[in-house]
Amino acid sequence: MNKKVIALAMTAILAMGSLTGCVTSQEAAESSSASAEASDENVLNVYTALEEEQVEDYLTSFKEAHPDVTVNVTRESTGVITSRLLAEKDNPVADVVWGLSATSLLQLKQEGMLEPYAPEGVDRIQPQFKDTDETPSWVGIDAWETAWLVNKEVLAEHGITDIPTSYQDLLDPQYQGLIAMSNPASSGTGLLTVNGVLALYGEEEGWNYLDQLDNNVAVYMHSGSQPASETAAGEYGIGVSFGYRCLQAEAEVGSDICETVFPEEGSGWDMEANALMKKDQVKDIAKEFLNWAITDDMMTKYAQNYPIVATGVGDDIPEGYSENPMDQLLSNIDFNEAAKNRESILAQWSERYDAKSAPEEE
Repeated sequence: MNKKVIALAMTAILAMGSLTGCVTSQEAAESSSASAEASDENVLNVYTALEEEQVEDYLTSFKEAHPDVTVNVTRESTGVITSRLLAEKDNPVADVVWGLSATSLLQLKQEGMLEPYAPEGVDRIQPQFKDTDETPSWVGIDAWETAWLVNKEVLAEHGITDIPTSYQDLLDPQYQGLIAMSNPASSGTGLLTVNGVLALYGEEEGWNYLDQLDNNVAVYMHSGSQPASETAAGEYGIGVSFGYRCLQAEAEVGSDICETVFPEEGSGWDMEANALMKKDQVKDIAKEFLNWAITDDMMTKYAQNYPIVATGVGDDIPEGYSENPMDQLLSNIDFNEAAKNRESILAQWSERYDAKSAPEEE
């Protein structure tokens, strides 16, 4: 496994969402070794890469329905959560994984870490949004895709009036030092963008493209949303991030300052998905959580942020997306291959570009 990824997972203090204080790596290890908690149906350990404010909002109905359940939510970026799960393979802490990339869950499946489970209502889920086995090891909830935020004021300060609308536009030398992008070793958004480029151009030309893009990148950030947030704050001219966060940041500062762009060639993408972790004692409350997570009510919640959910495209597409958001997604993404090649892609990416990665937070 890539040493950079392992370091991120083992040193990060993972934030707890919404309910019960915080859990550090030491506390998580202690909890995993406590047999009482392992079998306690009133304690549920959830690992997630969903956006923090989404976790707060989404969990409301589950807490109302299960007031006696203590939900420990460990929330971090996709790469960190994935690496932590892999590091805990022989002594898993998480009961369920909620809203992690399908690429990551496929890797966990390949490692034999997932317990097959068909949540109630799984027949409603579109085939491409769930594992192909008769009893699925993972089930998707929504899709997210590459987009970038352009700060027109920052570009104007550098005498630039052009808005980059394609991947090729990002290679223009006028943008040198003005681009912030997500680091794929720690960010699922960064990885889906890299996978999208490799799918779009092929491996050889794709790496050549990323070499050229690196000339214009100022920094690779460890969060999928941070490039958009810091671009909106005026730190960079272009933040390569994902649609939801770019549109949210544009709304916060105004379209006269920032503009969201979905690349003309199509976007790299991934699914946010759920799974049951394989443990000696699988809790019924964990299965109940996975049932809840794909209910119609929750699909409506997910659709408030993403136009594509696992049951189809909603009627009320969030403002800023196209009328046919499925058309924006690159059609030749092979998630099984992406999962199989994840470590080699990250190793090659780190060898080439890691010098521009942002410092890791203590």
